[in-house]
Amino acid sequence: MKRTFKRVAQFSALASLLTLAACGGGGEQATGEKDGQDSGGEVVKADIGVVSYLSGSGAAYGEAITSGLELALEEINAKGEVKINLIIEDSAGKQDQALTAAQKLMNSENVTALIGPTLSTEMNVVGPEADLNGVPTIGTSTTAEGIPQIGEYIFRNSLPEALAIPASIDKAIEKYGAKKVAIIYGNDDVFTKSGFDTMKAAAEEKGLEILTIETFQKGQSDYNAQLTKIKGLNPDLILASALYNEGAVIMDQARKMGIDVPFVGGNGFNSPEVIEIAGDAANGLIVATPWYAEKDDPKVQDFVSKFEEKYGKKPDQFAAQAYDALYIYAEALKNAGSDDRDAFRDALADVKISGILGDFAFDDEGDVIMEPTVLVIEDGAFKVFE
Repeated sequence: MKRTFKRVAQFSALASLLTLAACGGGGEQATGEKDGQDSGGEVVKADIGVVSYLSGSGAAYGEAITSGLELALEEINAKGEVKINLIIEDSAGKQDQALTAAQKLMNSENVTALIGPTLSTEMNVVGPEADLNGVPTIGTSTTAEGIPQIGEYIFRNSLPEALAIPASIDKAIEKYGAKKVAIIYGNDDVFTKSGFDTMKAAAEEKGLEILTIETFQKGQSDYNAQLTKIKGLNPDLILASALYNEGAVIMDQARKMGIDVPFVGGNGFNSPEVIEIAGDAANGLIVATPWYAEKDDPKVQDFVSKFEEKYGKKPDQFAAQAYDALYIYAEALKNAGSDDRDAFRDALADVKISGILGDFAFDDEGDVIMEPTVLVIEDGAFKVFE
């Protein structure tokens, strides 16, 4: 009753767009063929909407995500257990554009569920709308605190900062005997602010002395003032919460100023673009991730091989998480036996798979249950941090 009420309330507010179209979640394709089937043995079909960061300064995130989804889509549809059609919309990394794209997808009676958007900042506006509409939604890269808690229809398979950052700091303390840290973070983004909150709490819990906390804004290019202050305080580690563009520039400028201490980064640093932009300055960056392309696992190496063959480069964490997310959706669709949004949501909550990221399940709030691997950049490549 709660789910039906939530959808009816939203549809009333958008009556001119929706009327009674989406009450059942499923619908007719343009061909007139029914999207979902009952359990009578026919293949279940569903449209899945994707909101991805495909243009602008962070487009590498969206490109990786959609590449992972498209590779998984080919494999899933070839198996024939379910049939999925992806409808992809660009958010450009902006809240308003992400919401407009999500509303367009949600207002289609044929769309069973959403994947994305890419940034936690975007999910903070899309998530409540999707939950109110009763549209199951999974974040494949939304790692800020509180994302699954938005509502019962909101899930994620991306490792949250609350698990990743403390693991990285622990390894850094163990390796370098660190006692003093400086923190720098983007204060105008939900994701980087959440990463900072986790870094500060973890540093305090582990008894580290925080020498200074410096801030910057998205798109900033000059970090001289912040880095000059940090250099003068002589920290053992620099904790940095940033997206890859700003993070790579910060490291490059730090190394040019003679700051040679290790950086511990948040999830935004988990991209080969950091190495591409920062070059040798990226060496010494420590991050935690569920994904490691060199892992000695047949599933991982098969995915890496197929991805490289199709796209001409190695997959990053964002491609891997998106790839597994579509397999999670395929399993939920198969178990639901229908493209009905409520049936799909309930099946999704119970999914357990062994993917390229490892054994996966959701907790009671729709958050990921998974162990991180701590990596360090050495000689221009991510390696396991021993």
